[in-house]
Amino acid sequence: MANVVVVGAQWGDEGKGKVVDIYTEHADDVVRYQGGNNAGHTLVVAGEKTILHLIPSGILHEGKRCIIGNGVVLDPEVFIMEVTRLKEKGRLQSDSALLVSESLHVIMPYHKQIDIAREAKSGEKKIGTTGRGIGPTYEDKIGRRGIRLMDLLDREIFARKLREALEEKNFILEKLLGATPFTFEEIYEQYCGYADILRKYVADTTLILHKDIAAGKKILFEGAQGTLLDVDHGTYPYVTSSSTCAGGACTGAGVSPREIHEIIGISKAYVTRVGSGPFPTELLDADGEKLRQAGNEFGSTTGRPRRCGWFDAMVVRFATRVNGLTGIALTKLDVLNDFDSIRICTGYQYNGQPLEELPSNLAVFEKCTPIYEEMPGWKSDISAARTFDELPDAAQRYVKRLEALVGCPIVLVSVGPGRDQTITIRNPFA
Repeated sequence: MANVVVVGAQWGDEGKGKVVDIYTEHADDVVRYQGGNNAGHTLVVAGEKTILHLIPSGILHEGKRCIIGNGVVLDPEVFIMEVTRLKEKGRLQSDSALLVSESLHVIMPYHKQIDIAREAKSGEKKIGTTGRGIGPTYEDKIGRRGIRLMDLLDREIFARKLREALEEKNFILEKLLGATPFTFEEIYEQYCGYADILRKYVADTTLILHKDIAAGKKILFEGAQGTLLDVDHGTYPYVTSSSTCAGGACTGAGVSPREIHEIIGISKAYVTRVGSGPFPTELLDADGEKLRQAGNEFGSTTGRPRRCGWFDAMVVRFATRVNGLTGIALTKLDVLNDFDSIRICTGYQYNGQPLEELPSNLAVFEKCTPIYEEMPGWKSDISAARTFDELPDAAQRYVKRLEALVGCPIVLVSVGPGRDQTITIRNPFA
């Protein structure tokens, strides 16, 4: 038996969708444990691209059970749209293959409106939110005034909670943010309609997972975003509003830490981030644009161009420590195919002095400069490689150097977007 957590080891967008899709073959259940539809996981199977924002990436495999855990915040409209699109493609033949926690919190229209209005008023201090209402929903959750899915299924409870929420939210929208308030009627009937559709998917998912683990089934926990966007350990305040690290799998799915056996960090062979915040290795030149175009670095949720830079070993070394990574899945190595030389950030300098560890102080982080070493590129197409030995010598040396710098073994290398364009060095489920 092995239960595996997959986490982003950078600033998100590392290619977790593909890795989860690959590992799902060896799992019985796939569990999404945090975030909301601010995530976008892209999968390419048999040449067909599928983008998922809420439903676990394992849904493309028959005979697997996918679970959206209590740590997720759910936009019912987006969930229903994803289910509909999957069914139109011939996926999700059985509704029993998808379960949603009765305890997760629901994203309401006022959450999205507050998110957008706040960002508009922030000026130069914008965080770069997706405007999907994620942060305001988590605020209500922590403030103990949120609406859970179980509340939505009870019309009387939902009506009471919605009226209470609107009294506060409309004041904030109208008086503080200068935005249009909502009426009870326009939300109530719409969300009751969503509840009727959602009802068949709702379950006590923590109990189901407990029984499956006791029965010896294999569980794959799918994270969203990345370690440096964690609300506690990321580049605060330029972070998301949930616990993106491996520990979030326990609280966001309702399982014991003793039931986690492997933690795989996903990292690109370079690095990207979306939105504002420090990014020491960011390239604002032709190399940065080359990475963006070759890697198709545009957000699957927002379409925004991602900021691109050379691989940052300080970031992934930090992710290895705070997550307790047992392996790294290195993605998009093929994006570096056409570079004559490739740089690696091995550390930072601050005020002319080298730093031993990633700084937690944002004011320091923003002024750090990268320390680089340079390696030769391989200048060849590696997309057909299926074993590590089939990679060019220069590519092998690059992977080995990254492994040494971050202090964690690389267990998978992706050489293209397709499911089959993958080199498996060690299977965490084995």
